[in-house]
Amino acid sequence: IFVLFIYQGSGAKMNATVKAAKAALRKQMKTVLSGMSAAEKQQQSEAVTQKLLSSQVYQSANRIAIFLSMHDEIDTKQILLSSLEAGKTCFIPRYDSKSRNMDMVRLHSVSDYDGLPETSWKIKQPPLDEQREDALKTGGLDLVLVPGLAFTEAGHRLGRGRGYYDTFMSSCASLGGAAPAPSLVAVAFTQQLLPHVPTDETDVTVHIVLTADTESSQ
Repeated sequence: IFVLFIYQGSGAKMNATVKAAKAALRKQMKTVLSGMSAAEKQQQSEAVTQKLLSSQVYQSANRIAIFLSMHDEIDTKQILLSSLEAGKTCFIPRYDSKSRNMDMVRLHSVSDYDGLPETSWKIKQPPLDEQREDALKTGGLDLVLVPGLAFTEAGHRLGRGRGYYDTFMSSCASLGGAAPAPSLVAVAFTQQLLPHVPTDETDVTVHIVLTADTESSQ
């Protein structure tokens, strides 16, 4: 896929152009991802999982935020299970659908994961009113795995449009000396890596985009 957007103008016109470009690319990427076979998704997920687990950025991390994947994302379940087995402190997203707020809350074990209810998006997460350790209030994170629809090698990211991760990643950065800024690693299918994605000033860049084709040197 080669997608190139050229922006002209400024201010409100620029913002409207970027917004339209993002909407068009989201639609295109959903079509691309829906065309992938289950076998191809599994193959790429396994390759990305192995590359992540063997990477320095993962092995040196103790406190890790792991998103629980949907059907059109790299399957992160084995990453989660391996992290729990390795004794890492794991956190998972808890979204508030009525806002752009997302916390990363502690997941203690496989049985804890198995017992989680599902949201309307078919994603497991703890209830909003359940008391759980909040990563940003108890020492921050070393590593955040970031989902998305499209990425560039430079780390530009197109999300799904709700702003959950951009808001959360900005919150990580704003902690300052209270906790070190985490490494932001996107895990993606090769089809999601593009020459360019439209971005604006609210979009946060990730540090590493890991695909099945990424060199294993991170």
